[in-house]
Amino acid sequence: MVVMTSLSIASAIIQYLETVKLARAQHTARTYANALNLFREVLRGKKIDVESSPVNTLTEDAIAWMARHLKDSSPATEQVYLQAVTGFYQFLDAERLADINLSRVRLLVKQRARRPGIRLPQFPANDIERVLAFVSDSNFAKASDEVKYLRAMRDRAFLLTLADTGLRVHEACKLRRGDIDWNEGRAAIIGKGDKQAVVRFSTRSMKALKDYLSLRAGLDGGSGKPLASLPLFARHDKGAGKKIKTITTATGRNIVSERVRQALGNQAEGKITPHSFRHYFVTTVLRGSGNLKLAQELARHANIQVTQRYAHLSDDELDKGYYQIFERDKEQK
Repeated sequence: MVVMTSLSIASAIIQYLETVKLARAQHTARTYANALNLFREVLRGKKIDVESSPVNTLTEDAIAWMARHLKDSSPATEQVYLQAVTGFYQFLDAERLADINLSRVRLLVKQRARRPGIRLPQFPANDIERVLAFVSDSNFAKASDEVKYLRAMRDRAFLLTLADTGLRVHEACKLRRGDIDWNEGRAAIIGKGDKQAVVRFSTRSMKALKDYLSLRAGLDGGSGKPLASLPLFARHDKGAGKKIKTITTATGRNIVSERVRQALGNQAEGKITPHSFRHYFVTTVLRGSGNLKLAQELARHANIQVTQRYAHLSDDELDKGYYQIFERDKEQK
């Protein structure tokens, strides 16, 4: 490979971070900048003047130095920082700023990087059940205002759908009336990775949907559009008026936030997100069936290791099991 220019290491890092800002989210760009700042320090520790040394003198060994320096950091930090520096090497290679052996870079990272530990999904299952009970109560949807009543019925159907189908919030928001097979209680969707999948609905979520759509019948009929093409969950605000417009993922998150506050109080804000209902769904399937493969298929996890994160016992279950093993026999004596 013909290497162009003899740009300094510091200048090359600045150019690389500019490309990261354009392609990555602000938080990610900030993390990458922190990683490359640390990389500069590692190089300086090896007596390399990053301000004057040409970047084409940089070797793959520097990523091994970086990995060694990160051993006192958390595995997650180590992983993302090495990812950032690997990206820098890829940038140098793509821009022909240095003769880089990318295969060696990947091998050095693989040999030295730790795997981050599996983090168990944290979500308040009992609080989610309280929210579901709150929106299912007959008093929840009572309102003198017709629009508020319609919103309440929509929000009840939306939350029960999230909890009983395992749909991701953007998947739920994109549903059309024609996606639902009302006889079978199923919906065909295009899910993560543009994969087609079948999602099943519970009796209570189907009833909530039918109640909501029945109340919306006048608006839907007056839209002038085929019913099958209309969104399953529609906006009911001044901006939408009498038009049937689909809700956005931001609206979906706001529905969860508003109803969580009403059910649990202001202190619960942010404690439950739309994805918490997906965690709740997977855990409900696992505890009800004990079948990991079933939970994987219903949750549409490509990798069963993702599903396995949910296959853990609660503290109450552990306490009960421990008591039965170690204490029950003693009390009977």
